[in-house]
Amino acid sequence: MYKDKTLSQYLDDLAAKLPAPGGGSASAMAAALGVALLSMVVNFTIGKPKYAMHEKELSVVLQDCERLRREFLRLVDEDAAAYSSKDLQRSLDVPLTICRLLHDAARLCPVVCEKGNVNLISDVAVAIALIDSAFVSGYWNVDINLKMLNDNTRSLAIRQELDGYQRTIQSIRHDTEVSIGKVIRG
Repeated sequence: MYKDKTLSQYLDDLAAKLPAPGGGSASAMAAALGVALLSMVVNFTIGKPKYAMHEKELSVVLQDCERLRREFLRLVDEDAAAYSSKDLQRSLDVPLTICRLLHDAARLCPVVCEKGNVNLISDVAVAIALIDSAFVSGYWNVDINLKMLNDNTRSLAIRQELDGYQRTIQSIRHDTEVSIGKVIRG
């Protein structure tokens, strides 16, 4: 659907009076942008003698970032398809998956912040901001679908899970931004 179209087409459709894409798809796109920035920083780090001691670990991080980026891009389309299908379970599962994967993505930021190319440290700050924003966006989409699901027990369990992820992501964002601020501002 959108994976192979232009960014301009996606944004035109997002802005149009169309049922999809919507907020869930936009959260997946923001998530893809965040992990793409992490990949960029790692790509500018690997192969530099100054960072040779971290190359093996960063190569694994790069693989994780690229896997997540592909998955988020797939979820851009999956969310639009789920909403269009009017399948409530599918409409819940997609943003829930986005949120769970964002938890994984956020956990890559401290490594890239600490061991990545210092000349691109501000890109790590942008990445964690996008990841955090995408998580909050995805959570809102989960929340609205939980309301329609009318299953209080399941809703409570999912909200508790996501609240834990949110605390972790916010903590990572805070710590990452403090570290980056020290590097940039001294």
